[in-house]
Amino acid sequence: MSQNNQQEPQEQKKLIRPTLEKEAVDKMKIRKKERSLVRKIVFAIVTIGILLGVIVGFAGYKYITDALQPLEPESTEVVEVEIPIGTSTKGITQLLEEGSVIKNATIFNYYIKTQNVSDFQAGFYELSPSMSLDDIIATLQAGGSPVPQSSDHKIIVREGNTIEEIAAEVEEKTDFTAEEFLAKVNDAEFLANAAAQYPGILTEASQRTDTRYRLEGYLYPATYDYMTGNSLDEVILQMLQKTNEVLTPYAEQIASSGHTLHEILTIASLVEKEGVTPEDRANIAGVFFNRLEIDMPIQSDISILYALNEHKELVTFEDLEIDSPYNLYKNTGMGPGPFNSPSEGSIQATLSPADTAYLYFVADTETGIVYFSETYEEHLQLQSQYVDSE
Repeated sequence: MSQNNQQEPQEQKKLIRPTLEKEAVDKMKIRKKERSLVRKIVFAIVTIGILLGVIVGFAGYKYITDALQPLEPESTEVVEVEIPIGTSTKGITQLLEEGSVIKNATIFNYYIKTQNVSDFQAGFYELSPSMSLDDIIATLQAGGSPVPQSSDHKIIVREGNTIEEIAAEVEEKTDFTAEEFLAKVNDAEFLANAAAQYPGILTEASQRTDTRYRLEGYLYPATYDYMTGNSLDEVILQMLQKTNEVLTPYAEQIASSGHTLHEILTIASLVEKEGVTPEDRANIAGVFFNRLEIDMPIQSDISILYALNEHKELVTFEDLEIDSPYNLYKNTGMGPGPFNSPSEGSIQATLSPADTAYLYFVADTETGIVYFSETYEEHLQLQSQYVDSE
């Protein structure tokens, strides 16, 4: 073999070696880039995972913290919830959520477990969305009422209610009929016993014989609890107790007013229906006392409606002729007694009437604004302007 032939493979080997080395270097660079890219991807995934964990954790923490707060912190609503005998803790929390008392039954259930509380009592509970979870727990541990305490078992005497309207409310909310109630408020024996308990408010009322109902005006407007088994005497005495509580602070003012309590309640019952604002009521009371002072009929439509014993939108001239001691168009004075149960505001206005020379008033039927006048001519002008023109 010639020398040239021997050198040719060696030269080829020299050419192949750099090529292989370059390929190896390139592969190492590629692998390095791949490893770097993998590390970056892994780092990104881990970072995103951590961030997601933080976000989820924070959201979960906020959700749970929020669920532990009162449902409606500023709410004044009262919700009645019945907890049947044998209800589990989980069942109780579900009832509370369904009753819109708490935000989340599941979280409240876990909260109860973490607080290690139990011994919840069956019964009817009056709860509020504004209560904290701890307050709700304490209430449930204290025990509820054996009977419902909702409005179906509360007697509501509204401001300006007549005693017959109160009787209808009693019939609706209790086991007693309206007729039984009306008979009781005129029962001599019951009145004597009631007057013995509350002589400061009932002495005159219990002795009068000219009123339709002796306790008209003496059953104060308020909400009264009725429990199954309460007697009718207890129902009425509860109302009289409230009246006594409201009127006792005014005893000296009434005594120095120159009028009896019966007379104050009578005027207040008219003021209750004729006026709305404290200022109007004081002016209206002043009109009535100004008329009484000059022996002028009070001429209140409220007296006619009571004499008719019916509700009407408009009092007619024929209605003004009704023969009744309660007709304050035909009769001077105040009449036999109160026409309804006045509010404390009307009683205050009657005890502190406005010092004016007004003898007349008329209300704008559109706005409810009351206009007062001293003369009949002024009154007719105001009536033409604000009533007849409507």
